[in-house]
Amino acid sequence: MQRMFTCLVAVAAIWRLTSAQITLPNPPYLPPNATFGAQPVSSPGSSPVDLHWTTSLGNLLWFYEAQRSGNLPSSNRVSWRNDSATTDGQDVDLDLTGGYYDAGDYIKYTFPMSFSLMSVCWGAMNYGKGYDASNQTVYLDDMLRWGLDWLIKVRGSFHGSLSVCVTYSRTKAHPSANTLYVQVGDADLDNAYWGGDQGIPEPRPSSQINSTQPGTDAAAQASAAFSACSALYANRALSAASSPASLGNATYASTLLTHAQQLYAFATNSSQQTYQHAVPSVGAAYASSGYGDELVIAGLFLALAANSSSSYVQAVDDYSRFHLSSQVTSAGNEEVFNWDSKAPGAAVLGAQLMKTHPDLTSDSSVNWTQEAEAYMEITVSQTGRGSLTKGGLLYYAGDSDEASLNPALNAAMLVTHYTTAILPPSSANYSRYLSFAQSQLNYILGNNPMTVPYIVGTHPNSPVNPHSAISTGASPDDIANLDTVPAQEHYVLYGAVVGGPDKYDDFWDLRSDWVQSEVALDYNAPLLSLVAYAIVNQTTAAQDPWFTRLDVGSYDKVRPKGSPCDAAVSTGCHHGLSKSGKIAIGVVVSVVGSIVIGLGAYWMAIEFHRRKGKF
Repeated sequence: MQRMFTCLVAVAAIWRLTSAQITLPNPPYLPPNATFGAQPVSSPGSSPVDLHWTTSLGNLLWFYEAQRSGNLPSSNRVSWRNDSATTDGQDVDLDLTGGYYDAGDYIKYTFPMSFSLMSVCWGAMNYGKGYDASNQTVYLDDMLRWGLDWLIKVRGSFHGSLSVCVTYSRTKAHPSANTLYVQVGDADLDNAYWGGDQGIPEPRPSSQINSTQPGTDAAAQASAAFSACSALYANRALSAASSPASLGNATYASTLLTHAQQLYAFATNSSQQTYQHAVPSVGAAYASSGYGDELVIAGLFLALAANSSSSYVQAVDDYSRFHLSSQVTSAGNEEVFNWDSKAPGAAVLGAQLMKTHPDLTSDSSVNWTQEAEAYMEITVSQTGRGSLTKGGLLYYAGDSDEASLNPALNAAMLVTHYTTAILPPSSANYSRYLSFAQSQLNYILGNNPMTVPYIVGTHPNSPVNPHSAISTGASPDDIANLDTVPAQEHYVLYGAVVGGPDKYDDFWDLRSDWVQSEVALDYNAPLLSLVAYAIVNQTTAAQDPWFTRLDVGSYDKVRPKGSPCDAAVSTGCHHGLSKSGKIAIGVVVSVVGSIVIGLGAYWMAIEFHRRKGKF
C-alpha cells in the first residue's frame, strides 16, 4: 500500500510539472533552407523584429533538439532523429535516459551541460523579450526542461502502466541530496564509432559523485544551473534594461530551487576536490582546473533565486578565499569564461546583483562593479591575454586553439551583460563596449576573411561538414574515411555553431577536424544570448544580420589550400627548423650566394681579358 501511495505521489508530481509546460505550437517552427540566409528582408528603420534574427534564434534552439538523447516526444521536430540510448542507467538500476549528447558524439556530460543551461537562463533573464518577440519562448522552455528534467529526472510517459511510476520515483541524475551522475557513456567506445543514433555502442557506464567521492565543481555548477533557471522561471530580473522571458512557473521554479540548494550544500559541506578525482574518465574531455569559481557563481545565483543573503556572503568569502580577483582584474592573468572557468562571469553577475538587488549585497567586501569593469577594459582594449586576429576575432592563445569562436562569443556575451545592466547609455564606454561585442557577433555571422557564417544551415556559405556523427549519417565502418564518406552529410544540423577558424582566420570545413568543425552544447549558449539581445535592441535588429550581405560562393574562392595544423589534423604542419633556424639558414645561403656570384664575376672578367690577349 505504501508503495502504491509513493507511486501515486510520483505520478502527481510528474503531471504537475509536465502539464505546466507551455503548449508547443502547431504547426511547429522549422528551419528554412540555407538559401534563405542570402535574401535580405529588411532595411534600417523597418520592423524591430527582423525575420533573419528570429530565424537565427529559432535555429540555435533547434540544434539542441537535434542533440536530444532518450525517448523522443511526439512533438519532436527533427524528423531524422530516433529514440536512442534507451537503456542508460540500467547498470546502476536507475533510468538515466534523456538529456543531451554533449557534442558530435554520444556521451552525456553533466558539467558542460549544466554550464550551458546556466548561461542560457542567465541570458533569458536579461534579454527574455527577444525570445518573446520572436515567438521562440515556447522552444526555450522546451529546450531548458529537456536538460533540467534530466538532471532531476521527472520527465517521462507512463505507457499506460502505473508500474512505471515506481521506476520514476527513484530515477534521477540527482537521485539524492549528495549524489549526482556526471557522465553516461564510454568515451573510448564512442570515439571509435561514427554512425547513426540507433547503433550507439554499449555498454554505457554511468558515473557519479557522492559523499564518499565528491566533486565540488560539478555539484556547484549543477547547483548554479538549477538556481539560474529557477530565477528565470520565478521572473527574477537582473537588468533594469530588460526583463525575463515569459515562461514564469512558480511550481517549476520551486522544484529547481530545491535541487539547487541540495547541491550547493553538497558542494560546500562535503570534503572538496575536483570531480575528476572521483570520476577519472571525465578528465579526458572535461577536466576541471579548480572548484573555487564554481562555488562563487553557484552562491551568487542561489542568492538571486532564493533571495538569500547568506549565500551571497558565502560567495564573497569564496571569491576572496580562492583569490579569484587575479583571474578577473590582472591583465595577462585574466581567464576566459567557459565551462571550466567562471570567475569573469561571477564578477559580472555580482555587479548585476549589486545594481538590481542591493538588499542582498549590502554586506560585501568585494566591489563587483569595479572587478567587472576592469575585466571589460582588459578585454575590449586587448591589454591582457586576448588579441585580435587579422580578421578581427578575439583570440586567447591556449584557450582559443581549439574552438576559437567560443572564448570570443563568451567574452562578447559578458560585455553585453555588463554594459546593458550596469552602464548608462550616456557613458563613454557604453557604445564602445557594445561595438566591440557587436564586432565579435558580426565575425561569427560572416564578417570574416572566409566570408563564412559559422552556424550550420544559416547561409549557402555556412559549414556543411560539421563534426557530428548524428548528422553525418555514415556507416560505422567508414570512420577511417571521415572526410569523404559520405560525400555530403545526410542531414543538415541547422543552428549548430562550429568550433571556428585558426589564429590566421583560416577555416577548412573538414569533417575530421573536430578542432574547427565539432559542435557542442556550450558553443551555442552565448550566441543565443547575443541574438536575443540583438532582437531586444531595436536599432541593431532593424538591420539584417551580417550574413545577408555575403555573396553566395565567396567562401569557395578563399578557402585555404592544403590542410590545417591543429590537435585534430597534423598533415598541414611543417615540422622542421624553427623560425630563427630558418633565418640563420637564409643568412648563410645569402652569404654563400654572394661569394659564388663574386667568384663567378671574377672568373668571367679573367676569361674576357684572356680572350682579348691581356693575359
